[in-house]
Amino acid sequence: MIDPKAIDDLAKRFVEALPPGFRQFQADMEKNVHAALQTTFAKLELVTREEFEVQQSVLARTRAKLEELEKQLTDLETKVTGGGKRRKAAEKPAEPEDNA
Repeated sequence: MIDPKAIDDLAKRFVEALPPGFRQFQADMEKNVHAALQTTFAKLELVTREEFEVQQSVLARTRAKLEELEKQLTDLETKVTGGGKRRKAAEKPAEPEDNA
């Protein structure tokens, strides 16, 4: 989730940018902007950079494992289909020799 301090800083900068006549409403505005920003960020389901990097690392490990398993599967398929062809040739009855 977004750091609450970052939301506070963003809300404060927004309020400080208001003209001087509106400064009397600063406290109320700051609370309202803070609440609006929190709600908006919560709806966006944002994650921190740290959470993103952790998930990126998990994905990289998962992808590497998937590639390893795909290679193992390819090797096994090659052994099965290669062995199957040899077996068929060995099981084929020998043709009688023509001694005519």
